[in-house]
Amino acid sequence: MDAQETPLGEITCPSGVLTILDGGYLGSWSADRSPQDVDPETLGLQDPQLAAEIASAVDFEVIGPDAEAAARSFNQWAGLTLYDIPGSRTQAFTAKFAEHCRERGLEAGLSPFPQQIAHRHRARRAAGRNGAGAFPFFGVPAVAVGGLPDDRPLAVSGTRSLSADFEDRWSSLTLHVHDAPAVRSVEVGVVGVDWARLMFADVDALSSWQHEHSIDGLADVAFWGRDADQAATELDAPVLGTVGEDNVRGWRNLAYDDACQHAVEVGSWKAADPARRLAFDFRPHSHHWQAMAGVRASDTEASTVDVGGARMLMAMTSWGDGMFPVHAEFGEHGDVVRVRVAFETEIGE
Repeated sequence: MDAQETPLGEITCPSGVLTILDGGYLGSWSADRSPQDVDPETLGLQDPQLAAEIASAVDFEVIGPDAEAAARSFNQWAGLTLYDIPGSRTQAFTAKFAEHCRERGLEAGLSPFPQQIAHRHRARRAAGRNGAGAFPFFGVPAVAVGGLPDDRPLAVSGTRSLSADFEDRWSSLTLHVHDAPAVRSVEVGVVGVDWARLMFADVDALSSWQHEHSIDGLADVAFWGRDADQAATELDAPVLGTVGEDNVRGWRNLAYDDACQHAVEVGSWKAADPARRLAFDFRPHSHHWQAMAGVRASDTEASTVDVGGARMLMAMTSWGDGMFPVHAEFGEHGDVVRVRVAFETEIGE
């Protein structure tokens, strides 16, 4: 590991396939289910029309003698699969693809899958393409890397920016697979981040992830902001007392229903006066809560959590949200030696 790099933790990958994705969206992960079987409320969808569009979405396989060339020139994702085409747009989409092929003299077409491909299988398909590749889950780009060792921990480190303007931010996060030197580096895709956090996780272990469901039946309620002291006095709320959260008030380790009641009280208190400035969280004791508790307590804003027989790592990007390129570095024998998420070369900058 380079001397300038900061250790963030170690992961394990029993399946040999790693996913790198937005840790805030893991409540949307379908595992082995079709995405159409995911409850729209889990996705935070309030619009019935949008929910219906997602439920009717179609995945297509590109087929024909020129399938590879047609897919490569038409598809933003590598490979022969086109994901998440809204049901109302499938006819226009297939017509557009047909026109694309006609214009280029390509003999190829689209064949719909009987149902949408589960996210776990999308990741495995992506990892099977040249060792690494990109795939979407509910439109969010993610990356999968295959062929990783299943018998030992793998270190993840961060390298700070050398820019004087961004010295408190990561330049990159790196998964270290082998000590061998890299002979080539390939950009295998981008990871989209809307929740300012990244997860490095074994693809099979993610099937056991509980994003919002309380594992022990308990939950916390936390609030902070300009008017937190006033709220704490009126609601009789103590200092929360969690490591890394100064000046945060609330309640810890409450029975789930009691925590819900306190969360309603905090929300009602805030809503009673639009001038009040207060932010609050309802935190069920889920895997996501465990990971974020470790993040808040860490000087590096990174932590690990054991789920489904694997150790996963959550890390804040330090750049907030964005579309960040992922590079796989390969050794002379074709094995992945490192996987690097780059922040200072954000897509679209």
